[in-house]
Amino acid sequence: MWLIVGLGNPGAEYASHRHNVGFMLVDELARELGADPFRTKFSGEIAKARAGAEEILLLKPQTFMNRSGQSVQPAAAFLKVPVGNVLVIHDELDVPFAELRLKVGGGHAGHNGLRSIIQSLGSPEFVRLRMGIGRPPAGFRGDVADFVLSGFSTDERISLSDVLSRARTSVLEVLARGVTPAMNKLNTKPSPKSQA
Repeated sequence: MWLIVGLGNPGAEYASHRHNVGFMLVDELARELGADPFRTKFSGEIAKARAGAEEILLLKPQTFMNRSGQSVQPAAAFLKVPVGNVLVIHDELDVPFAELRLKVGGGHAGHNGLRSIIQSLGSPEFVRLRMGIGRPPAGFRGDVADFVLSGFSTDERISLSDVLSRARTSVLEVLARGVTPAMNKLNTKPSPKSQA
């Protein structure tokens, strides 16, 4: 079994924010996999689904970002999902917008959702799908917290459905082939064509 967690903040006022791309992708996966309707459990919204032979629980913690672990840990413990089968989808400032990265383990890099999950699980060794949102552009009024809690720009919104589609494919690749092959495929940049 896999526990796939999308990070975000509950409430309509946060739904379109950069910080909520994890929720957006879990909703996409639920549609793609024909998941059961979401219901409330483990301080979150959960839905069961299958991908091939894999049983999956999709989870959107409703605890607000900085307490995400209070939802993830009880779900993982109750379902006896090992840390290595927990996949967390989150926004990533240190990755440019529209780029995706898969990794296992590591620190939280100041991301409060990851910090909470690491503390609650007692281990950082879960899988992360880092969805790039980039750093605030020059001239942005406010700090980093204001940026992640703001909506996507017009140009970004145009690209967002493609980003979510590629991210969904990457998660399905993890489920079908395993983390390492999916990581190698996603994280390898195509080599530039040689100049004639």
